[in-house]
Amino acid sequence: MIHMSPNAEAAFSRLVNIMNDLREKCPWDRKQTIQSLRQMTIEETYELADAITEADWGGVREELGDLLLHIVFYAKIGAEQNQFTLVEMIDGICDKLVYRHPHIYGDVKVQDDEEVKRNWEQLKLKEGKGKTSVLSGVPISLPATVKAQRLQEKAKQVGFEWENKEQVWEKVEEEMNELREAIQSGSAEKTEEEFGDLIFSLINYARFLQVDAENALERTNKKFIHRFTSMEEIARKQGKQLNEMTLAEMDAIWNQIKKQRTE
Repeated sequence: MIHMSPNAEAAFSRLVNIMNDLREKCPWDRKQTIQSLRQMTIEETYELADAITEADWGGVREELGDLLLHIVFYAKIGAEQNQFTLVEMIDGICDKLVYRHPHIYGDVKVQDDEEVKRNWEQLKLKEGKGKTSVLSGVPISLPATVKAQRLQEKAKQVGFEWENKEQVWEKVEEEMNELREAIQSGSAEKTEEEFGDLIFSLINYARFLQVDAENALERTNKKFIHRFTSMEEIARKQGKQLNEMTLAEMDAIWNQIKKQRTE
């Protein structure tokens, strides 16, 4: 359990005070706006995601600190613009959590985590804020893989869901056949559409397997980078460059690297 000990309160107050100092005295920090911070916040979030993927707890701690700095930074700018204060921001999320957990702070009974998520989505819709669809809460700027998974999860909360993973795999095979037909038709537009449908169905299948599609793909990316750079290094030791080698030669090195990884 997280406890807001005197040490934690002091640490958070120190960060807020440092932000106040920087905003007042540092030319760079004074110049920043919510727009200028936006891309940096996205980069920090991806750095946190990398640390999580690698199970690098030291990195997770560091990147969470960077993100906390950004949150305090935005709150400071919000207060300067008379939009909101740090206290209002924190109270807002506390009120939201209490409201959306009636099984903890009210008399609602739930059976499992799936029922909790369904209640959460229904309560979000009741809050209004111009959102009339269960899909409204999915950010437009999310990476496509993550967005697909979130859309599928949102639809599930209202019962729009396959019954089992076998049905989902049948859909994957159906989309593969449709992609093959589109390729044979020679229509680039249709091929792109069917390719997207296939990816969407594969992400759905990953969800049924309880696999995070984005994380799985990122692990494959990292594996490819490791194997390819290792192949470059082995080629250099042989006095060669990859563009001077045949595909068969490169493939032999690649298989050698794969074998070393599995032994």
